[in-house]
Amino acid sequence: MNQAITFEDFTKVDLRVGTILEVHNFPKARKPAYQLTIDFGDLGMKKTSAQITTLYKKEDLIQKQIVAVVNFPKKQIANFMSECLVVGAVDGKDVVLLNPEHKVKNGTTVS
Repeated sequence: MNQAITFEDFTKVDLRVGTILEVHNFPKARKPAYQLTIDFGDLGMKKTSAQITTLYKKEDLIQKQIVAVVNFPKKQIANFMSECLVVGAVDGKDVVLLNPEHKVKNGTTVS
């Protein structure tokens, strides 16, 4: 089922490391989600919505480094504008966030 892509296709995806600074409930989302504000260093702050409520408490996400796609177009989700896509391993309703093993500079490229 996996569709092959070229290395050039992969290089178009801008994956970066960022640190979550703010986490808020997102009651208007169709599925349980949080609104996140993430610091990507020189790329600035970006906001997103993430369906990660089954495994993570809000307070545990503050200062957590994560990996996100930062070059998708903005997307309206209910009354919220999402500016990036946090990536994780999906197992049913559970999403395990991907993050660096050691702390790195915000905005570091993932390849």
